[in-house]
Amino acid sequence: MRWAAGAVLRDRNAGLYLSGVVVSGFGTSAMWLAAGVWVKSLTGSDSLAALTTFAMWAPVLVGPLLGAVADRVRRRPLLIWTNLAMSALLLPLLALESADHVWVLFVVLAVYGASGVVQDAAEAALVASAVDARLLGDFNGLRMTANEGMKLLAPLVGAVLFTRFGGASVALLDAVTFVVAAGIFALLRVREERPGPARGAGRRTAWAEGARHLRRSPGLRPLVWAGGAVMALAGLNGALIFAVNDKVLGHSPAFVGVLYAVQGAGSVLSGLLAGPLLRRMPERAFAATGIALFATAVPLRALPYDAVALMCSAAIGLGLPWVLITALTAVQRETPGALVGRAAATANTLIYAPNALALALGAGLVTLLDVRALLVAIGVLGLMTAASLVRPARAGRPVAKPVDSTGS
Repeated sequence: MRWAAGAVLRDRNAGLYLSGVVVSGFGTSAMWLAAGVWVKSLTGSDSLAALTTFAMWAPVLVGPLLGAVADRVRRRPLLIWTNLAMSALLLPLLALESADHVWVLFVVLAVYGASGVVQDAAEAALVASAVDARLLGDFNGLRMTANEGMKLLAPLVGAVLFTRFGGASVALLDAVTFVVAAGIFALLRVREERPGPARGAGRRTAWAEGARHLRRSPGLRPLVWAGGAVMALAGLNGALIFAVNDKVLGHSPAFVGVLYAVQGAGSVLSGLLAGPLLRRMPERAFAATGIALFATAVPLRALPYDAVALMCSAAIGLGLPWVLITALTAVQRETPGALVGRAAATANTLIYAPNALALALGAGLVTLLDVRALLVAIGVLGLMTAASLVRPARAGRPVAKPVDSTGS
């Protein structure tokens, strides 16, 4: 198996874009943790602290509408100005010192989440036009590695800054990373035509074109459906983690951090392996393999052994991203350039919204049902999802041949 990471990094646009991902991801991951701790320290409310995550996630529910923005303007300037605007938006948080003004933080977080949806859509479209199509799988894998790597390091930095200097220091760090990311995106060399305006009746429903494209595509529809199903199961699994830690393993809550760290390390490795494997396996088979790995590991969490729990966390981190990387790469390859922003934003909504809803459902189920039974049920549903992806290939339907950028 040959890696094309070197080819990706030698591509000027790809290397710059990944640098922007690392910089902005560092600030975002630090702020993600600090926001909840900040609200808790100001208000003493656990529920308000939990709502910080919801405030950042909620805009994904209107992803198709926000994604339309990325298809109505040139994507590179949009990325630059959105990053600069977010840097300015964070500045009022430097004066946040009392519970009376905590609403300002929630407004900033909601706009933060909406900006993230727009940027993801613009980035997906820009990458599809700026990076060699043969390298998209490797690129998206490296992007996953960069994001997950920042999630391992940045929360620690954010926690240290918050403890020593308060929440304003984390907001300032995040603002600086947005400015740096804007500067990096300004260095991208990509020729973009100014998108033409939607005409006639289509102007009113242009935002829905992404959904129609996904629904009509026999290649994209099953991948996006499987991604949403698996992320729903991942949400249920995430909601059970404290119950597994307490009732199965018998550890203090702090051990959950260890489990998450090991899962994050698995996701870092997942991104490095994704590109080479995706070139050598049919898309659906590759995604199904990752789902099956996730679905096998989850029930094994019912065993009361630390070593097994750590291996399961690593396996979940390794397998879960593969369907996400596959779906995004397929959307970029199989969608017309003028529609990529809306299609990518719609796919992200269909994939990630079930995760947020399942987290809430899982929190309720864990109080009603035995955690071991829930783990087994998640595993069975996961294996059924994996089987649904490979079934068309077994029935003799054509499966797209993977592109080999190495020439082997």
